[in-house]
Amino acid sequence: MEVHDVNSTSVIEFLLLGFPDLNYYKLPFFSIILLMYCVTMCENLVIIFLVSTSQRLHSPMYFFLGHLALSDIIQLSNIVPKMLDAVIKEGSAIPFAGCLTQFYLYGVSVSAGCFLLTAMSYDRYLAICKPLHYVSLMSPLLRYGLIVSSWGLSFIIVLVTLVLVCDIDFCGSNVINHFFCDLAPLLELSCSDTTGVGIDIIIHSVIIIVLPFLFVIITYVYIFITIFGIPSTSGRQKAFSTCSSHLLVVSTYYGSIFIIYIVPYRGHSVPTNKFISLVYIVMTPFLNPLIYSLRNKEIQASVTIYLMVFRKKRDL
Repeated sequence: MEVHDVNSTSVIEFLLLGFPDLNYYKLPFFSIILLMYCVTMCENLVIIFLVSTSQRLHSPMYFFLGHLALSDIIQLSNIVPKMLDAVIKEGSAIPFAGCLTQFYLYGVSVSAGCFLLTAMSYDRYLAICKPLHYVSLMSPLLRYGLIVSSWGLSFIIVLVTLVLVCDIDFCGSNVINHFFCDLAPLLELSCSDTTGVGIDIIIHSVIIIVLPFLFVIITYVYIFITIFGIPSTSGRQKAFSTCSSHLLVVSTYYGSIFIIYIVPYRGHSVPTNKFISLVYIVMTPFLNPLIYSLRNKEIQASVTIYLMVFRKKRDL
């Protein structure tokens, strides 16, 4: 793996350091991450399969959930294999184009996740605050429009940032002290003016993170006002149970994003940033299907039905 010095004219590849201080914990860490990766991929693929095939899960909420699982799969498959390679080899080379591709797919998955969670909060708002008009308001046209908008905006917005990054020069060190090609450590290696990229990051952070988060907060204010206005205790509990899973996922998802990207990158150490990024990239997709399935009777019933069908076919 080639490491360029400061006198190099251009960088053709980067070196991802990963976690160089693991020492004797390298193999246990590798094994744990690999196991979580395999389990998480299976969890999200099961969610997509159930949402696509089960009649019980054809409501808009599960439609959005299936696309959220897809964004988690893109995020995991884009970053974790290369991260594991960096762990086991104590550093892994990635081509310049490969690094930019990894950054782009990561940005798309993060953006899509934010927009999808926003769409899900609007769906919960309509279901709880306007139950009599829910079916007419959350029409198939609106449902597909929200999905196309979420993915379309994600691909376009991150593409603008990618174009700006492609215009800057990398002519010094090629060592990225991270386990993937995140934007902040990537820009630290640039030897040209990155002011334009910095302004772009601020604008896109508002569009992708801040505005959707504010929208989620506003919708849940109305949701809680409606729930507390329900006279019966059982009615309040039933209404809250329909949005508690989504609220928990929103808390973990946005909590990690705000710490990583809204709090200044230089405000915390590199190991801390790596740990928070690891929690967001690996733990969040691992927990999301569990959060939705453990408290969801429809998903549990669909899994039970498929298991019964599988056992019958096996016994024949």
